[in-house]
Amino acid sequence: MASQARARKLADRVREIVAATLEMRVKDPRLGFITVTDARVTPDLRDATIFYTVYGDDEARASTAAALESAKGVLRSEVGRQTGIKHTPSLTFIPDALPDTARQIDDLLRVAAESDAQVHERATGAAYAGDPDPYRQPRIDDAAVED
Repeated sequence: MASQARARKLADRVREIVAATLEMRVKDPRLGFITVTDARVTPDLRDATIFYTVYGDDEARASTAAALESAKGVLRSEVGRQTGIKHTPSLTFIPDALPDTARQIDDLLRVAAESDAQVHERATGAAYAGDPDPYRQPRIDDAAVED
C-alpha cells in the first residue's frame, strides 16, 4: 500500500517536471501545443507512462510525437535530477484518447437529445390507440340481474 502511494506521488511529480521542462527547455519546432494530462508510474518505480494531448490535426500530433521521442533523454535526465531517486524511471509517451472519447460522447448525447425532442414533438396531441377507458366495466345487464 505504501508503494502505491509513493508511485502516485512520483507520478504527479514526473508529470509536473515533464510539463515544465517541455515549456521551458525543449525548443523543438516540431513540438506543437501540448498538454501533459497524466502520468503513471509502475509500483517498482522503474517505468513512467506520460499521457499528453496535442491541439491540432494529425500532422501536428505526429510531429509532436517525434519531438517527444527525440527529447526523451533530456526529459528523463531532468526527472532524475529533480526527483533525486536512485533509479530514474524510463519515460513512455502515449497520446491521451480522452478528448476524442469526450467528443464522441458529446456527439452521442446530442443525437439522443435530438431523438428525444422528435419523440416529444410526435407525442404532443397524440391519442391512445385503444378505448378511452381500457378497464372492464360491469355491463348494465349484469347489474340488473344481481338486484
